[in-house]
Amino acid sequence: MADSTRFEVEKLIAYGHELVDFLRDDGDNITLKQYFQQAQSLHSRAHADFNGLQRSIQECQTKLEICRSKTTESNSTVVADEESDLLAKELEEREHQLRDELRVIIDEINDLEQQSESIEERRKSLKKLEQEDLRREMKLSMYASVTSIVPNLDDQSKISGHIVEREEKRVEKFELDPVKQTTFETCNGIWKMINL
Repeated sequence: MADSTRFEVEKLIAYGHELVDFLRDDGDNITLKQYFQQAQSLHSRAHADFNGLQRSIQECQTKLEICRSKTTESNSTVVADEESDLLAKELEEREHQLRDELRVIIDEINDLEQQSESIEERRKSLKKLEQEDLRREMKLSMYASVTSIVPNLDDQSKISGHIVEREEKRVEKFELDPVKQTTFETCNGIWKMINL
């Protein structure tokens, strides 16, 4: 029982150390905000490209319809066999050309959709990280409020910090050296400080 309690306290202290290190590193927050801004920019650019590609597809479909109507018109009028063959070949070439253009446009749309999905995933990940940061910050604040202990996470070689007595308006520094004490003694020392 004592081993599991000791393990949980060590785990809690390690978690607190990691949290404070993470919260002090402004570079991660700035980087995340930059990624979020880039994601928004990519998303709006992808949306504009997507609209442009849709217009291009509509134009291609209109041209295809015009070609088909011309073919229908040419078939309805009596034209010499040679002219008819030439028109059919021209129409077929134009249709192949339009299909190739349409295929390229569809590939570009698919690429833009994949980019948009990737941006959305990054945005969700960023939001999740921000929520986790806020949750950790609130936990650390709650621990400090409940225990009246504000840990010093700058020096990882020792356990140190301040005991804050708000009612008595007193701040008392503490320091425990894990090299000179057993983990059990260190844990008991922390509990005694909390219970003061």
